[in-house]
Amino acid sequence: MSLDSPDHPPPASLTETQAEELLHGICFKTGPPRLLGAELEWLVLDAERPGRPLPPERLRAAHAAAHALPLNSEVTVEPGGQLELSSPPAASLSACVDSLQADLTAVRAALLSQGLVLDGSGCDPRRPYRRMLASPRYDAMESYFDRTGPAGRAMMCGSASVQVCVDAGYEEPGILGHGRRWRLAHLLGAVLVAAFANSPALEGPYAGWRCARQGIWADIDGRRALAPPLDRSPRDGWTRQALDAEVMCVRSDADEPWALPRGLTFRDWLRTGGGSRGLRPPTAEDLDYHLTTLFPPVRPRGHMELRMIDAQPGDDGWLVPVAVVHALFDDPEAAETAYRVTKALADTYGSGPAPRNPLWRSAARRALADPELRAAAKACFLAAAEALPRLGASAHVRETVGAFTERFVLRGRCPADEAPHQLPTGSEARP
Repeated sequence: MSLDSPDHPPPASLTETQAEELLHGICFKTGPPRLLGAELEWLVLDAERPGRPLPPERLRAAHAAAHALPLNSEVTVEPGGQLELSSPPAASLSACVDSLQADLTAVRAALLSQGLVLDGSGCDPRRPYRRMLASPRYDAMESYFDRTGPAGRAMMCGSASVQVCVDAGYEEPGILGHGRRWRLAHLLGAVLVAAFANSPALEGPYAGWRCARQGIWADIDGRRALAPPLDRSPRDGWTRQALDAEVMCVRSDADEPWALPRGLTFRDWLRTGGGSRGLRPPTAEDLDYHLTTLFPPVRPRGHMELRMIDAQPGDDGWLVPVAVVHALFDDPEAAETAYRVTKALADTYGSGPAPRNPLWRSAARRALADPELRAAAKACFLAAAEALPRLGASAHVRETVGAFTERFVLRGRCPADEAPHQLPTGSEARP
């Protein structure tokens, strides 16, 4: 149905002031940090021949099986067929982990009956990347990103992550205030990239990187994927970033291609009304949609969505970043340690927007082989381990975090250092 059919009159157009007020109101909802959530993305592989791409019909059957299950989590599908489970907001770490573990157990069983498994790798080593989903959104997104090179297609079709969602925090200043937590998310981000790096590249532009996924994100359209300057208040900085980002597409009827205006920022669209480009005036719904096309390392959605962590190997690997992030944000003592350690680290490396500044690039290339990142990660993980009992974490969660810390962090290693490299790439991976 048309967005402005006779049964649904066109919504009111939006002014620049109204857009700024909306962004101020919806992106940082402050209050006591109480809730936690996670979004887990997975590659879907053949259980016996994991290095071969799956035919679209097998992927569709896997997705249908997951959608048919009575899960707590929302099931969505990424353009390349990656499967995502998004937990509901949970009032505790245990509730979040237990819910996701139960859902994953059910999904894994359903997929295994079809000879398929979930794989927690940050980047798909199989080539070529193929977009499975056809929709006006993904058609437009692919066309937009193709203007600047192959990174956009790799992001859409070949990447997977663990995204952890925490509350914005109190309005008032302090370690649990939203301003300090916003800054901590960006300071800590490089440590999380390094500690959980799990997308090693053997060839191509990121050859030798432990977190090639981060290189891909840094190489897509800059304003769309960079963090805003941190010398402003969170609301002011993000509002400017969002409105000055280029409009990816303008929605229309689902059965026709969406407009792809070149060089038009959302602020330009607000100020001109779009008439000179043959566009309708923007609405509040257009602003909401525009925000879904922005991919910074920390995305404010009322809460804060940390997007820089690679998907993790093993059945329970994903719960380590969820538990560590929760501890470092929601335990005041651990949050203070993390802020102090990561601020000093950032001061050493210099400033610049993530993920393109030197600290984030070193995290993606060298991970914890960088001695300063290793020291910072060690301090943060030990602080998180001390906080988890105070936060009511189960023995299983504490043991899993402790085993990861011992196996990787204390040794200056990351999952990429142990990632299997036998999966084929290039033409040998094609069916």
